[in-house]
Amino acid sequence: MAVDPLTTAILVVVYVAITLVLGYLGYKKTVHAEDYLLAGRASHPVVIALSYGATFISTSAIVGFGGVAANLGMGMIWLTVFNIGIGILLAFVVFGKKTREKGAETGALTFPDLMGKIFHTPKLQLISGIIILLGMPLYTAAVLIGGARFLETTLSISYTTALLGFAVVVAMYVIYGGLIAVMYTDAFQGAIMLIGMTILLILTYIYVGGVTAGNSALAAMSDMVPEALIGQGMTGWASMPELGSPIWYTLITTLVLGVGIGVLAQPQLVVRFMTAKENRSLNRAVLVGGPFILMMTGVAFTVGALTNVYFYQHTGKIAVVAAGGNVDSVIPLYINMAMPDLFVIIFMLTLLSAAMSTLSSLFHTMGSALVCDIWGRGQKCAISLRANQIGCVIMMVISVVLALAMPEGIIARATAMFMGLCASAFLPAFAVGVYAKKPSRAGAMASMIIGAAIWFLWTVFVHTAEAKVLGISQTLTGAVTILGAPWTVIDPLIIALPVSLVVMILFQFQSRNDVKTT
Repeated sequence: MAVDPLTTAILVVVYVAITLVLGYLGYKKTVHAEDYLLAGRASHPVVIALSYGATFISTSAIVGFGGVAANLGMGMIWLTVFNIGIGILLAFVVFGKKTREKGAETGALTFPDLMGKIFHTPKLQLISGIIILLGMPLYTAAVLIGGARFLETTLSISYTTALLGFAVVVAMYVIYGGLIAVMYTDAFQGAIMLIGMTILLILTYIYVGGVTAGNSALAAMSDMVPEALIGQGMTGWASMPELGSPIWYTLITTLVLGVGIGVLAQPQLVVRFMTAKENRSLNRAVLVGGPFILMMTGVAFTVGALTNVYFYQHTGKIAVVAAGGNVDSVIPLYINMAMPDLFVIIFMLTLLSAAMSTLSSLFHTMGSALVCDIWGRGQKCAISLRANQIGCVIMMVISVVLALAMPEGIIARATAMFMGLCASAFLPAFAVGVYAKKPSRAGAMASMIIGAAIWFLWTVFVHTAEAKVLGISQTLTGAVTILGAPWTVIDPLIIALPVSLVVMILFQFQSRNDVKTT
């Protein structure tokens, strides 16, 4: 579909102008290191909620996971349930308040800094920073890819141009405005995302004949499931796959549990709790964050599955086939083929907002990890504003290079990998650290290292989805994976997180016993 270039140009210019103005306001309010890293610890509840939600929901949720829903069906809705129950309610009410209190008590400025100060060792700050720098660029690159692919399709520009321009605009306000600019722009971008996704849901159901007709048509397409997917346990786009089948394990262990649990220990999200002035702000933020996540993920997964109905009615093909076999192309193709010209532009801005809000937080988190938590550990966290700005630039360049090198269809997979790594490495130590009066330092270090190591080894040598692409197991052992079914389709999180948790608990009990006997 040809989109009017003048209308596109005007709306994009207005959008970028508002974003940069908000970035400039953040820059004007950024005076001290605490302003740059934690928004002065005085953010409004609505800003916290929209910033958290917009950071959490990126192009990976809309484009990547929407494409996965087109391929695997409505079972993805279980991820929405987990996102709200764990990612919002549990995160804000159970972890958020304690995180804010510990952050204020210790004066911590970043997630690794918080971990180091809770457990009274700069080594933990260093380990946390290294894990972030090893895992987060992969996720950042996936977000970049999602935004750039849609810009490429919509504006008919080269992928490289879209990628570079996208990254530079985000970097402009992150580098100078810090977290205040990031949260201001996140709130604006979150509002656009909410409008765009609401319109998308309404138009999609109109195009497939209504809610009842659309869902019924999707259920009736079960006999069109490709043989390859049937052989792996898929039963249709409106039903769950067979219990214990390869697709069931992928859907539940990697996508639902991997992403649903992984959200609890993502450094760029945990920091949002530390920006609140008081606990009441976090309670109020839940009232905005819950509905926001429902509309973002619920709409993306529902529309993704329903694209099968639309493409079959108009092309005689299921969605992934119509998109040339690339799940990451399903949503962009559907928008450009089905939607009115004006909405194509609105949705482009929705995706830009989703990607930019997440990217800004990731650039900021990686830059602070490099400068504060690795280079400046043991000193005052923020060496200087200039040093933090340079750190953002370095990590932006690394992420862009990685995005240019990554294969197609990687968005949802890379997102799940990053969140699984965060949960496996950080969650047990983080949970004990914010709640225990005397958390075990040795337990935190052992749990973090063992969790990350097991996650990495399972990813490289057992989980086929990554092991096959990486090729390390094939090179070293002569086999794609060293274990057989069903282990090859069980996500690394399912193995690494329980081990990491058991290690943390054992050390914590040992620490308590040592205290009692002295």
